[in-house]
Amino acid sequence: MKITTTIEFKDEGAMQVAKRIANSLAPDNLTNMHTEIKKDSVCIHISTEKITSLIATVDDLMMNAKLAEEIAEDLEE
Repeated sequence: MKITTTIEFKDEGAMQVAKRIANSLAPDNLTNMHTEIKKDSVCIHISTEKITSLIATVDDLMMNAKLAEEIAEDLEE
């Protein structure tokens, strides 16, 4: 069975930060991941065969996104 999910970051006031974070995370995308940057949102699409793999991937992705966001905020100060 194929399991898919999309994580969408949508914030009109923070799109530049979302785009920078997505671009910084994209090189680590696995073959089952795709980052899509749109005008008003950033979407990360993930597909996998196992729910445990999906949970682990999303957990790692969100942890890395949090770190990238903190770094971006520090650089803006």
